[in-house]
Amino acid sequence: MQKGFTLIELLVVIAILSVLAVAVVLVINPVQLIKESRDVTRISDLGILNNAIGLYLADAAVTSSAPTWNAIVTCTSGTTAPGSGSTGSCTTYDTIYTTTGTGWVYGVDFSLVRSGSPIGSLPSDPNNGSSNCAGTPAVCFYSFKTDGVFGRYKLMANMESTKYGNGAGVTDVEGNSKDGGNVDTWFEVGSYLSM
Repeated sequence: MQKGFTLIELLVVIAILSVLAVAVVLVINPVQLIKESRDVTRISDLGILNNAIGLYLADAAVTSSAPTWNAIVTCTSGTTAPGSGSTGSCTTYDTIYTTTGTGWVYGVDFSLVRSGSPIGSLPSDPNNGSSNCAGTPAVCFYSFKTDGVFGRYKLMANMESTKYGNGAGVTDVEGNSKDGGNVDTWFEVGSYLSM
């Protein structure tokens, strides 16, 4: 008498495991988890950059002659500025990630900070230029905006996941009531969010 499994028993086990695997994938939703992880990176990048600009404004701008900030919107990719109706345009530079004032955070020369630049290079959106993000325009990129008054700026990023996007409830980071900005579909941080 041989001991073992019959072909029918093996097929039943494989079918049950397949159903369980599909159920786990549907519950976990790996695509959404990847989007959420990129959104966490966006929130972190802008928080670090906001702190670095704060250090620049407190240190370098005070110890040197205050540079002139032009009213400008710069972006890591694309040509349409974020915001309602997307009426403005974005400027991009060849030296986009440099920290010497000619990158996408234009006019902020981190090398002037007496203790050295607080960041090695300017961050890039983890899905830079893709059309996976929501908002207007529906493109993933970072943006820096000033109104021409030195020290007044805002940094913006477009969220990709349903967890952090506008209307997500308690985890929403884009809504104006959440970030204090004036563009409901973009995450905004900075010193002057109402521009």
